[in-house]
Amino acid sequence: MNERLARQLDGHEIRVVGCLLEKEQATPEYYPLTLNALVAACNQRSNRNPVLKLTDRDVGLALQRLIDDGLVKRDDTGRASRWSQKVDRRWRLDAGSKAVLTVLLLRGSQTAGEVRARTTRMHEFGSAQAAESSLADLAAPPEPLVQLLERDPGQKEARWAHRVGEEDPAAPAPFATDTPRPRAVETPQFDAELVLKRLALLEQQVQELQAAMITKKPGLFD
Repeated sequence: MNERLARQLDGHEIRVVGCLLEKEQATPEYYPLTLNALVAACNQRSNRNPVLKLTDRDVGLALQRLIDDGLVKRDDTGRASRWSQKVDRRWRLDAGSKAVLTVLLLRGSQTAGEVRARTTRMHEFGSAQAAESSLADLAAPPEPLVQLLERDPGQKEARWAHRVGEEDPAAPAPFATDTPRPRAVETPQFDAELVLKRLALLEQQVQELQAAMITKKPGLFD
C-alpha cells in the first residue's frame, strides 16, 4: 500500500475508526471511548450506512488489529480502558479533511453537498465548494484516501468514496428512500368485433323507432 495505509481495512475496522473520529469531533467530552461506548457507537442506527450489529468481541478484535497498525491507542490509566484514534496524525488530516473522511467512513459514498450537510457538528464548511476542496486534497496523489466516482446514468452529481477499504456491497445507497411503486392500472382491451355488433344493434333500434314514428296513428299518445 503506502505510508498512510499498510493494508486495506475491513468493514469492522472502518466502522471503529470512523466512530472514534466522529466522537472525538462531535462529543469530545465523552472521548476517548470505553469499549462499551465504542460498541454502542458502532451499532448506532442513525448516521450509519450500513447499520451493523457488532459484538464486544468483533470490536475488540478490530481494535487489536488497528493497534498493531498504529491507528488506535489504548489508555489503561483509568478504572476502564479507553480508546482513541491516531489516524489524524498518521494520515495527516486537518480539521476539514478529518470531518470529510469521517462521514465517508461511516456513511459510504456521497456527493460534496451531502458531505457538507453531514459534517456540521464536526466542522463548518462555508460552501459545498469548500467541502469539495477538502475532498480534492484527500484525493491528491501520491497517497489518496478518497476518490471521485464516475457518475451513474441519471445522477445529477458525482459521488465521493473513501479508499481505506471496501464498502459493504449489500449496503443501500446514502440518502436512499424506498418509494412505493405505483400500482399498475389495467387497460381494457379493445374488442373491435364487439363494438361493431353494438353499433349494428343501435342502428337497428334507431331504424325501428323511426318506422314507429312514421306509422304512428293520430291520437295514439293523446
